[in-house]
Amino acid sequence: MLRHLGQGLLLGLGAAGLALLLAWGEGLQALEGATWRWRVAHFARGPQAETPIVVIALDQQSLDWGRRENGLAWPWPREAYVPLLDFCRRGGARAVALDLIVSEDSVYGVDDDRAFAAALFRTSATVGSMSLGAAAAPPPGWPVAAPTPVVVAKSYTPAADQQLLLPVAELTAAFTRLGAVGGNPDGDGLFRRVALLSGGSGGAHPSLALASLLAAEPDLPLRLRPAGLEVGQRLVPLDGEGLALLRYRGPSGTFPTWSAAAVIQSELRMEAGEAPRLDPDIVRDAHVFFGLSAPGLYDLRPIPIDGVFPGVEIHATALDNLLASDFLRPAPKLASILFTLLLALLAAHTVLHCRNTWQTLLAFVVILPVPVAAGFVAYSQGIALSVALPLTATALALVGGVVLNYATEGRKKREIRRAFNQYLHPTVIEELVKNPERLRLGGEKREISIFFSDLQGFTTIAEKLDPEALTALLNDYLTAMTDIILDAGGTIDKYEGDAIIAFWNAPLTQPDHALRAVRAALACQERLAELRPAFRARVGHDLHMRIGINTGTAVVGNLGSARRFDYTMLGDAVNLAARLEGVNKEFATYTLISAATRAALADSIALREISRVAVVGRREAVQIFEPLLAGSHDEAGLELFARGLSCYYAGDFSAAAGNFAQCAAGDPTAALYAERCRGLAEAPPPEWTGVWQLQGK
Repeated sequence: MLRHLGQGLLLGLGAAGLALLLAWGEGLQALEGATWRWRVAHFARGPQAETPIVVIALDQQSLDWGRRENGLAWPWPREAYVPLLDFCRRGGARAVALDLIVSEDSVYGVDDDRAFAAALFRTSATVGSMSLGAAAAPPPGWPVAAPTPVVVAKSYTPAADQQLLLPVAELTAAFTRLGAVGGNPDGDGLFRRVALLSGGSGGAHPSLALASLLAAEPDLPLRLRPAGLEVGQRLVPLDGEGLALLRYRGPSGTFPTWSAAAVIQSELRMEAGEAPRLDPDIVRDAHVFFGLSAPGLYDLRPIPIDGVFPGVEIHATALDNLLASDFLRPAPKLASILFTLLLALLAAHTVLHCRNTWQTLLAFVVILPVPVAAGFVAYSQGIALSVALPLTATALALVGGVVLNYATEGRKKREIRRAFNQYLHPTVIEELVKNPERLRLGGEKREISIFFSDLQGFTTIAEKLDPEALTALLNDYLTAMTDIILDAGGTIDKYEGDAIIAFWNAPLTQPDHALRAVRAALACQERLAELRPAFRARVGHDLHMRIGINTGTAVVGNLGSARRFDYTMLGDAVNLAARLEGVNKEFATYTLISAATRAALADSIALREISRVAVVGRREAVQIFEPLLAGSHDEAGLELFARGLSCYYAGDFSAAAGNFAQCAAGDPTAALYAERCRGLAEAPPPEWTGVWQLQGK
């Protein structure tokens, strides 16, 4: 656990650090751009401000109309915009902002500018465009520091002071307000942010959107606060560069948009006493933005959800955000870093605890979407939270954890497989691979079924064989028996010469462990019977194995030293199984099981009771049974044996001897009982309990 915590901490910190390094080098810009595009598109709901905003676009249709109907080439004479201004005045527009640079005298002569200026004077609340030119020396009195500690902005600092490109003097005087145009593209060229105030000669100048609001509400106060720019009662959050993050309402055309040609024609018709194409009420109480949208006029800007978004609609979006007070708030950098670190640590810790491929896949499926979901939730609350940074850190932590698991846990699993391949069934090995903590030094108490086996008279046989022949014989015998035990789900505890010690129900839980053990014992006897002729040819003797099985509680686990240990068992239940293997000699049997094992079998195995024996080291007598191979005994013989045993327990030795004698042919156990009962009948013991007293272990 502590090792995993340490690894998880280091992995999480490393993943977060690498992600921060990539972000610092703008290596995550494309990913952040993609996730930002998804968020903007998902939450685009159209204009949200109560005050309507209308766009009049000088589109390709307008250019074609001007060329076809009036012979107008670009640029149009400024007098051509007079009907547009008059239309807005007639309709009662709240303000009219012109996203149009008129910094030079009209090529159509001075009268053209005068006509345009006159129309501007007739129209209340008009906003002209100015742009910021090349950097210049700051004018006297320019502040030497940012206006607020939060807004350390190039837009407000002397280093970014810029010369102003104003409309010609006559038009400058005619506009109600001037607003700065231009753009603030991010490193990938997309326009996500706007400068509501821009530094320039003479002070901070409002953007076209802010100037439109100020033209309609001239007494609206502006204040810079630590939290952002206060516009009347509205607070605009600003980032570290003094820019406001736009909440786009949709692609181009989201705001009500009318062709400049249609507007101009409508005004000309009304002046001629004809019905207009467009009702002037379309601009009633609206902020009107006029700008260029024709492709050839080069005022199309890429935004996250539209690659050809007219620049005038960026100003419209900014005003809509301002009126709705829902500019996005940049998440504090510290919060983003802490969120990234938290997710990276969570991902690292989780994946390091995954035990298999499915758990690892689940970790990826559950954790990897978290930063994306967090970004969407944050956006819904008006917060711009970085997704690429925590997503990259999370992915790095998950992938790093998989690699680390393979390098450490994978190595441990391979070691487990190598160490236990010869002693456990593959399913048991896989359980240990999934839970390697089971191999720690120590054990647990649990009910198991214990199997002890030994070859009858093997010591004598071994003395007659050379080492090579003995080894080959043992290997063949042990391989055959081991395969049966492992296939039955048993765990090989150890080999002691020709003896096999095994158990069931550990480390895997096996509800039918007693049945598995007994069936394995019978299968071993059957297999040995098949191999007996071949073994006889090799050693000159028949090989018989004796098996003892007991079911009971024992301590199971890795027992030994810290440097060397075995997965083994110990306890009184284990000792009894070993005793039962030896008890076979007393009754001429080859497989004996205890009453506890018999109780766990129900009626699934044919067996007969053999005796009640007093085992060395136990106070109470142990009832023992012999599981029977199919076809090894007939029903009549089993009935006679049961009656004989009942008479034996009752002390009626003569009757017992008679019953045993009738089934003694081919049944060494019955023959042994018949002989003993005859002896007891001649000299009955004074206190008879029916318990067979063993003379040794």
